[in-house]
Amino acid sequence: MFQFIQKRIHNHLVERKIRRARLVTKDGHCNIKFGSPQYHNHFAFLMDFWTTFVEIRWCFVIVFFVAAFTGSWFIFGLLWYSLAKSNGDLVQSSSDSYQMKCIENINSLTTAFLYSLETQTTIGYGGRALTGHCPGTVALLIIQSLMGAIINCFMCGLILAKISLPKRRAKTVTFSETAVISLWKRNLCLQIRVANLRKTLLIGSQIYGKLLRTTITPEGDTIILDQVNVDFLMDAGKDNLFFVCPLTLYHVIDKFSPFSEMAADVLQQQDFELVVFLEGTAESTSLSCQVRTSYLPQEIQWGYGFLPVISRTKGGKYRVDLSNFSKTEPADTPNCASCFQNQHNKELILHQHTHEGIDNVAFDVIDLQDCGEKGD
Repeated sequence: MFQFIQKRIHNHLVERKIRRARLVTKDGHCNIKFGSPQYHNHFAFLMDFWTTFVEIRWCFVIVFFVAAFTGSWFIFGLLWYSLAKSNGDLVQSSSDSYQMKCIENINSLTTAFLYSLETQTTIGYGGRALTGHCPGTVALLIIQSLMGAIINCFMCGLILAKISLPKRRAKTVTFSETAVISLWKRNLCLQIRVANLRKTLLIGSQIYGKLLRTTITPEGDTIILDQVNVDFLMDAGKDNLFFVCPLTLYHVIDKFSPFSEMAADVLQQQDFELVVFLEGTAESTSLSCQVRTSYLPQEIQWGYGFLPVISRTKGGKYRVDLSNFSKTEPADTPNCASCFQNQHNKELILHQHTHEGIDNVAFDVIDLQDCGEKGD
């Protein structure tokens, strides 16, 4: 029991260390902090106030929503109160004298606040109203009506923009928890899986990767987070993916690949981060979105392949089994990328696989059990 608890604590600490070491988390957030206050210009964020408001969290938007309306009601309530007080509307006049009022039935700050609220929200209960004898009240009524319309437009646009952010669409696109390295069509390939959880497509989808690592230049300079392009392909190319079902994307490990010098026994000791990007346009909203994830060396399985996820039912429909989406199985794979690139070794390995046979890891898996029963 003690060993089990100790193992759980060790695994938890390892997960926390890995989480801190990532530049891009598994759900696509960037783990970066700007630590130079002298270059952190808050005024620049205020100048781009629309983007700032759209990107802040919902709790601050709600607070700003309440403060904008209640603050405007209170400020104009003070202005209405000052006009009524300067005209003497708050003083109770004697029965034998008649005083020309600017606003009817305003006798306190509370009634002035209620009149401001009724004016800006166009409620108009009828108990409080302008008399039309004071030009200042007419001008203030016009100003408050215009300010109320501006606040309404800004807050409605802000809420609509936050609701329709394309990052919400990105939540319904998921990547496999791990990447695998195995043989695929006579090539050693790094493979990942991606699935669209909605039936609506992502139009013009394209996928690419960046390998982030620390490198040392010939001049001796250390470059942290040096970026190297990693191309991912499908049989139909890398652009305009037909994203109607889970896809397996692969990167060919050849002599130009950044993985060409790696091997199965040293992969876990490497220090890099593979960031994968998927971009496309949502079919229902026509908004562009980007989905990101990352893989550390501990999340890349050498010598494994993905389990099939697509089969065909008796009625001829295609069925997606997402329970196997991130599951892998062992596959015969060379232990060294550079050894496989050697032409002689490559021919020997492929010849051995031809005689032993390898599993077909293509995305389309058809259940032929019914056909076999009919043949019997």
